[in-house]
Amino acid sequence: MKFDYRTETISDLIVRLRIPDQEGKYPVLLLLHGWTGDENSMWIFESRLPQDNMILAPRGIYPSPLGGYGWRKSDRDRWPNMDDFTHAINSINELISKKDLVQADFSRINLVGFSQGAALAYAFSIEYPNRVSAIAALSGFLPSDVESTIENSNLNGLPIYITHGSQDELVPVDRARYAVEALTQAGAKVSYCEEEVGHKLSATCFNGMESFFNSL
Repeated sequence: MKFDYRTETISDLIVRLRIPDQEGKYPVLLLLHGWTGDENSMWIFESRLPQDNMILAPRGIYPSPLGGYGWRKSDRDRWPNMDDFTHAINSINELISKKDLVQADFSRINLVGFSQGAALAYAFSIEYPNRVSAIAALSGFLPSDVESTIENSNLNGLPIYITHGSQDELVPVDRARYAVEALTQAGAKVSYCEEEVGHKLSATCFNGMESFFNSL
């Protein structure tokens, strides 16, 4: 399949896009980068993601003092909670409610998030479970106060692929193990890949992510 690649401003978000160069309606996959990333940071995954998906990679809404962007205001002294992602959740919801992209099937979307982007993917799915068809959460974490909302979210049967490095120096692996437990208890269908690497995706887990989406 051939694609049209371009970068546009949509709903006040700068978004890098991969649009199938054929008529028709296509499922949408959002790439959500981590802290200090931008709309290009997640593009390394593009070739291994479903070829029949339109890909949207938005830039974070808050400039980082370290360069790049993030999805919540900088506060390095604590883990973010659900409220910290409210603005980002609303921005993503507005993005996938636009009618400009006529080939986009926004009825349900796939989410791939890295680190803070994975936390946003979780937060969005908890807030809007009926808009999400699958999640791949890479080196991420659940928002810190999620217990008060996750049990009331309709996550039953939601496919979630979680990857983490046991040597992750930025997001402790216990955060991923907790997410596996909490999301499973909430009814999600969780697959987990843990490898002896740092804050990145191992080759094994990279292959697992591709298999995860191919199996949906």
